[in-house]
Amino acid sequence: MAPSTLLITNLIALCLFISSKPRQCCPVDQRQALLLFKALLIKELMQNQSSMITSLDELQSWDSSSDCCKWNRVACNVHGSSKRVSGLNLYYLVPLLTSSSKSQVVIDSSILTPLFGLTSLTLLDVSYNSIQGDVPAAGFGNLTKLVHLDMSYNSFSGSIPEQLFGSRHMQYLDLSSNFFSGMLSGAFSELRGLEYLNVGDNLLYGQIPIEFGYLTELRTLSLGKNKFSGGIPSSVLDLRKLEVLDLGNNSLSGNLPLGIGTLPNISTLCLSRNRLTGQIPESIQEARNLTVLELDNNMFSGKIPTWLFDLPEVQILNLGGNRLSWDNRADVVPKCQLSVLSLRSCGLVGPIPTWLSNQAGLNFLDLSENELDDGLPLWLAEMDIGSIILSDNKLSGSLPPRLFQSKSLSVLALSRNNFSGELPESIGEADMMMLMLSDNNFSGPIPPSLSKVYRLLLLDLSRNMFSGDDYFPTFGPDSFLAYVDLSSNKLSGHIPTGFGRGIIMLSFGQNEFSGPLPQNLTSLVSLGHLDLNENKIVGELPAFLSQLTSLQVLSLRNNYLSGPIPSTLANLTQLQILDLSDNVLNGSIPTSLGTPKGMVYSPDKISSLSSALFSFPIELEDLIVNWKRSKQGLSRYDLDFYSLLDLSSNELSGEIPASIGELKSLKLLNLSRNQLSGSIPMSFGALASIETLDLSHNDISGEIPPTFSELQQINNLDLSYNKLEGRIPESPQLDRLNDPNYYGNNHGLCGEQIQVPCPGAPSTAQPTSQNDETDEQFSWEAAAIGFPIGFIVSVLAFYAIGYFTVASHSTRRYDHWRRRQL
Repeated sequence: MAPSTLLITNLIALCLFISSKPRQCCPVDQRQALLLFKALLIKELMQNQSSMITSLDELQSWDSSSDCCKWNRVACNVHGSSKRVSGLNLYYLVPLLTSSSKSQVVIDSSILTPLFGLTSLTLLDVSYNSIQGDVPAAGFGNLTKLVHLDMSYNSFSGSIPEQLFGSRHMQYLDLSSNFFSGMLSGAFSELRGLEYLNVGDNLLYGQIPIEFGYLTELRTLSLGKNKFSGGIPSSVLDLRKLEVLDLGNNSLSGNLPLGIGTLPNISTLCLSRNRLTGQIPESIQEARNLTVLELDNNMFSGKIPTWLFDLPEVQILNLGGNRLSWDNRADVVPKCQLSVLSLRSCGLVGPIPTWLSNQAGLNFLDLSENELDDGLPLWLAEMDIGSIILSDNKLSGSLPPRLFQSKSLSVLALSRNNFSGELPESIGEADMMMLMLSDNNFSGPIPPSLSKVYRLLLLDLSRNMFSGDDYFPTFGPDSFLAYVDLSSNKLSGHIPTGFGRGIIMLSFGQNEFSGPLPQNLTSLVSLGHLDLNENKIVGELPAFLSQLTSLQVLSLRNNYLSGPIPSTLANLTQLQILDLSDNVLNGSIPTSLGTPKGMVYSPDKISSLSSALFSFPIELEDLIVNWKRSKQGLSRYDLDFYSLLDLSSNELSGEIPASIGELKSLKLLNLSRNQLSGSIPMSFGALASIETLDLSHNDISGEIPPTFSELQQINNLDLSYNKLEGRIPESPQLDRLNDPNYYGNNHGLCGEQIQVPCPGAPSTAQPTSQNDETDEQFSWEAAAIGFPIGFIVSVLAFYAIGYFTVASHSTRRYDHWRRRQL
């Protein structure tokens, strides 16, 4: 046979062989299951009205005409003459927020159902997808070949089903950052090959099961950020391959297992934010591979052992917030190079320890809540540390300009010390995110160069002696600045408005700002908190305030505002706290003031500043309000839980609108010291959340509505100095409010609370002499004389102008002016 003929014959034979060989592609049923998953995902996104549907680029290759083993996010293994799907990397397919409404996308857990037919799966990653609901337990029971399962950063809820522990091949299991609840089952002990287990950041509770000791292959065990209680089981000492143990942010108690440091491979030990007691076990000095030791915010006691600084690999050492004490006489020469050190509240005395100057890699230093004195040393300023937390000490002197020339400095917290002097102009060279200098003795103007700190997010200069007239830094519209607290200084001039569009909180109370409210405030579209109490602001309440639609807190207490309350304030639908007390506002209370949704509905979220991005507490000055008969501070972190309306000490007249009774989430309503007349609206019985109600010192008449008996939360009530009459309603809560001061100086109130029988009611009192009765009645009517409202000098001024007469319009204006001068 000729060579050419032989070649043709061989080629034909090869083609026949190739054509007869079966094509290797994924089975039809697996391809259909994946296409069904994609269809369900698109349907869920459409229901969320997400504009991200068209940008699911990662699934564009998922097409019915192609081999699913060639699709993005899909991996296959060869099984004989075919391929089968073995891995699905479906992490972060779903956007966190819809771009249109900025609301969270929600995907139901049933979307996973088509995947449970893929019994060949060994890897499944559905993390970061906003999936919510219970885990489909029966479906996961089919996936018995799983080696790697990641369901983290979703919104799964309910208990963790035991079916997740059904794969004896499982090596990696991550269920963290969900809403799983209940107790942790011991069934996971069947996963004898498990190397990584993370169920952190959930709502699990109960004791840590002792069965963990059976998982001898474990290298990472993370149970942090749950509600586990009880002690740490000694069975963890059986996990000889363990490298990472994270039990932080729980409610664990008792002593650490004495041999915790004998785990030969342990490198990370995170036990912070629990209730652990006892001394730091000496066995930890045997953990020569230890790089992270976090014991902060517990109840550990005793001396801090200096051998901790002899562990050569330690980089993160957090011991603050315990009952530990530092040996100030110890000669510490660290053998490690720390990047993070927290010795908060550890009894350090004297100057800042000089041995810290040898820690060249230090990036975070927290020595707050100690007894450190002297100044801030130059060597510390030259170390270029990222975060310096020295609050609550006795440090003094001025700040070295070199401190602000560091490009590493992100956080500087020096609050509640004795620092003084002016801030250096070099502050504008810093690259800080947070500057907290409250409660010191700083003085002079605030340097204009501060506006050059582009990354600045939070600025707290409150409770100092800063001064200046219209001399405040002007930040650009793209500034990151969100929180500014300048309260309790000596700043004057017009109210500063030169902030970026992202500003959320402006606290300027207790200064000397003057003039009317500036219209430039309307450019601050994200402003949610505006506090200007105790300044010298004049003029009427402008209608443009209604354009600040993000406003939740508005405090203009104790200024010189006059004129009527604009009805357009009702447009501030998110408003929860409105304090206009101690001004000279007049006219009637707008009926529309009973409509802001922030005062009608209880909040369903917490929007206060969170320190989740930082490893130390962020503190802001309290909001001062008239609460329970005295000026008190409400934590700015808890303001979402409060709804307050205070219009007291003005010149308001007319009847109280019945619509005020619609503000069902109000906890405080204060309309006292006005010229209000008419009767108390019957609708006030619907104020279901009210705790403090003050209508005193008005001209209100009629009877107390019987609906008051429905007020189940009320514990402070003042109706004194009106013209009320009739029976005081009774209820278990009202019956406790039996101080005569609450009802004094009215026309003819009666009831059990004041021990005055009502006409026609059977008397249970013992007969008394006429003199005794006269004395008792006199005592009751005069009982409210000592009732404190505001400052004592205000009360004295009030008596001086005639306690039992209604002051004229001009007299009340003079009284307001006089109170401010005192």
